[in-house]
Amino acid sequence: MYVKEIFGGLNPANRPDVTLFENKFNYGKMLIEKNITLFSNCEHHFVPVYGKVHLAYFSSGKVIGLSKLNRIVQYFAQRPQVQERLTVQIMNELKNVLETEDVAIIIDAVHHCVCSRGIKDVNSSTITAEYSGKFIHESTKQEFMRLLSLSI
Repeated sequence: MYVKEIFGGLNPANRPDVTLFENKFNYGKMLIEKNITLFSNCEHHFVPVYGKVHLAYFSSGKVIGLSKLNRIVQYFAQRPQVQERLTVQIMNELKNVLETEDVAIIIDAVHHCVCSRGIKDVNSSTITAEYSGKFIHESTKQEFMRLLSLSI
């Protein structure tokens, strides 16, 4: 279970195969995938970390199958992790596979090392974010944040 499931992201053979498709409709706006389920384990305490990942990108002329975004998150989460490194790993992978610098990622997660030991705070969460390319511009970042707050 630990080798194949919980820490399966440590095996490079489990890296998701990603196929890009031509952006036939020339969709040039931001594409957002929000509320991707995150389940990982704290590398310091080996207790669960869980939450949501929100990411966005602008097409470089190609698009990715949506489930592949979830699989990329899952791959890097399935290893002992710290949230800061996880955020950067997902960002770098997305920039590489999507062939664009125009990527944003936000992770909002609950750490059981905070909930179940020490301070035992069950109400806090940790947020990390990375922005590159067009998302470095404040107006694009604000649009991303605004769209994430939509209730659908």
